[in-house]
Amino acid sequence: MAAEAEVLDEIHRLRARVPQVTGALAASVDGLVLAHDTPGVEPEGVAALTAASLGVALRMTDATGQGDFRELLVRGVYGYVATYAAGPSAVLTLLAQDRVNVGRLHLEGRRSGTRIGELVDAATARGEPAGPARIAAKPATRAVGSRTRAPRAPANGRPDPAAAEPGLPVRTPTTQSPTTTES
Repeated sequence: MAAEAEVLDEIHRLRARVPQVTGALAASVDGLVLAHDTPGVEPEGVAALTAASLGVALRMTDATGQGDFRELLVRGVYGYVATYAAGPSAVLTLLAQDRVNVGRLHLEGRRSGTRIGELVDAATARGEPAGPARIAAKPATRAVGSRTRAPRAPANGRPDPAAAEPGLPVRTPTTQSPTTTES
């Protein structure tokens, strides 16, 4: 996509305006990475999660009568993940430190989302593909060095399904009868 360089330039300008933004990614609404600057974060995974959360957000705004999707904000212990509409076919996802001024994040995220939406729409109108042509579908693989986390067993001895990684089976701990030794 010829607009990929322009989208990346917009992402860089946004990161310069808000230094607490630690990563930014533009993606199609179906999870295809358009451009990214996400050091230390797998962009394809973030784009896929953005598409999934966008689906839930769209259903939520529709079910509650709040109109078209505009933005989504998630706050974690270490910072924020904010997703903004970028025209009808793209989204902008920002990662930010916990100390970011959220009002400034929204202001700049909305502005950049609008600009990126314009760039993507113009490229689409010229008949360019929705994403970079060099990105090909690849099988999902686990990152090198990542570990599978086994579920913790709470005090009641039953596995906690929330502690397992999505898509992995929950291992049920075996119960053994206590052995007694007589002296």
